[in-house]
Amino acid sequence: MIDWPGGSQCFSRVLRELVVLLLLAAATSVLYAQALPTATGPGPRWMVGGTYSFFAADYGKRDLGGGSGFVDYARSERISYEAEVRFLTINEEVGTHQSTFLVGGKFPYRRRWMTAYGKVLLGDGRFHFPYDYADGSYFVLAPGGGVDLALGRSRYSVRLVDFEYQWWLNFPFGTLRPYGASTGIAVHFH
Repeated sequence: MIDWPGGSQCFSRVLRELVVLLLLAAATSVLYAQALPTATGPGPRWMVGGTYSFFAADYGKRDLGGGSGFVDYARSERISYEAEVRFLTINEEVGTHQSTFLVGGKFPYRRRWMTAYGKVLLGDGRFHFPYDYADGSYFVLAPGGGVDLALGRSRYSVRLVDFEYQWWLNFPFGTLRPYGASTGIAVHFH
């Protein structure tokens, strides 16, 4: 037998409170006391596009240009994911060029027809050294940001500017730090 500090009155009060609590819990599960959603979002969105890029290569004071492509996947309004490839082969001197294959998170801020965003991408960077001396593959970290402008109510938008600052880690002559901007066009799919 349990000896309660307040005697049998305390035990019966605790027992009553426990029974009331159990009845309330049982009643809410029977009533399915859940609110229905008042609205639903647009669902997942895809954006596919291409840009022209201009980068300061940070290797021999070269400026490189080239094309890039990107795919964005947005499941919510606050975060999306981006994959991008870039080939900087225009204006190469003595065969020096760069390519990147990056993926990461993108954080949009939408205001009517304009979307500003920040992003952090990482992946592989390929560097072709002068005079066909060598090819190297390096880990790349690339924070950046930009602005997309919607073209009315159409499925198209203009990537007004996309800026990236890259760190190529473990590069033979110290960390390579190219930076540049891109501009282009994209198509949206819902």
